[in-house]
Amino acid sequence: TDEIRVITDLSRPTETYEYLAANSQIPPGERLRSDAGSAMDNIWGFPSYAIREAWEDRSLAQVWRVLTEPVLSEYFTPKAGQVYRSVARETARIGWERMVRRGYARMVRKRAGGGYFVLTTPPAGTSATKRVAFRTSYVHLAVGYPGVKFLDDLQDYRERHEDYQRVVNAYEPHEHVYQEALRRPVTVIVRGNGIVASRVLQRLLDDRERNGAQTTVLHLFRNYVGGPQGTRATFRRPGGMGFAYQAFNYPKAAWGGQLRETLEALEGDERRGLIDTMGGTNTAPRADWRHQLERGLSHGHYRQMVGTVVGVVPSADRRAVLTQVRQSDGIQSDVAAEFVIDATGLEADLSEHRLMGDLLSHTGAGRNPKNRLDVEPHFEVRGTRSGEGRLYASGAMTLGGYYAGVDSFLGLQYAALKIADDLAGRGFGRRIGPGRSIAQWWRWARNVAP
Repeated sequence: TDEIRVITDLSRPTETYEYLAANSQIPPGERLRSDAGSAMDNIWGFPSYAIREAWEDRSLAQVWRVLTEPVLSEYFTPKAGQVYRSVARETARIGWERMVRRGYARMVRKRAGGGYFVLTTPPAGTSATKRVAFRTSYVHLAVGYPGVKFLDDLQDYRERHEDYQRVVNAYEPHEHVYQEALRRPVTVIVRGNGIVASRVLQRLLDDRERNGAQTTVLHLFRNYVGGPQGTRATFRRPGGMGFAYQAFNYPKAAWGGQLRETLEALEGDERRGLIDTMGGTNTAPRADWRHQLERGLSHGHYRQMVGTVVGVVPSADRRAVLTQVRQSDGIQSDVAAEFVIDATGLEADLSEHRLMGDLLSHTGAGRNPKNRLDVEPHFEVRGTRSGEGRLYASGAMTLGGYYAGVDSFLGLQYAALKIADDLAGRGFGRRIGPGRSIAQWWRWARNVAP
């Protein structure tokens, strides 16, 4: 721990994730979109989240679910709270707090003699200077998404009319929408057809079915998925009711099978094309949620509409928001709703993040075919080598590289192991061989420091 420094403003590693998950209607008791073995706290993947849950519940139900997935059962996914607890345990075990230096990383610059300076801003009152520079041979960037993405027409409406209560983003706090829907009948427009949109829809419909809300939900699609997608048998994805269905954001073979190997051999537009084919906007095909949508459609309190948004304006009495929609037949209509929820995703433009923008401008980093950070197969950022120094990156910012599932628990593990191997090859730390791996797993199981 005395050779590693973590520059962060977070009080715990999962803080940002918990915040975004809670806002997008995934509280600790609900399940995430990750498989049993993608254990954030455990690089060995055993015991998996399913086995641990079975132990806690004194039930083999989840073990049976894993053994029979996806033929007889839906894929197992862990509860958010289980992930948070396990990461907290591992945080304490590895001495994360001893490595942390509070503050914001502002820029990374090459040193003339090799290596890097990392310029940071410490919390007010904690340092004699406003900036602190760390000198290092190795840097690992893992800052997540640059920020929240907003549809242009909704962002324009919010700024022009200063209305941040009726038009909200699924990733920002918007509990007031659900509370108001419990107090009186309202209409809510939901935009987006990915996993976050499905969670928002489930919350709205749960409140109607269980808590007496009289909410009318209007789901607005730009592109409607009416059936299976894809022409090749290996990439044919189920679809219907406006959604493309896929258990995880990529097929399992993209993490450790033939699709991973295929992707590693591709360059440029071919690599981007394979990633787009495997992924894209999709949601998990959970039966209870799909049945809930079917009930809503049959009863009329959940409605779907397909079209292009021309504009968003307040109603004449300013009690509602009017979404001006042009449908495929050219007919334009104004749809009134008390609330509009944008569930289209997170901002992925690197230039929106101060550190990433500076890296692109001054440290030699470039963009890959997906317009994210260009990295080598071992996650070194291309163009940033400084003498013997190396700069690495992992997470969502590297999508478009030689590994598809970078924005996932297993993808973060994979990147960390590739980076650790490269560092070990340069003399920082040791490679993880079979004997050492078994010994370290035994220490992990007993909650003993590495």
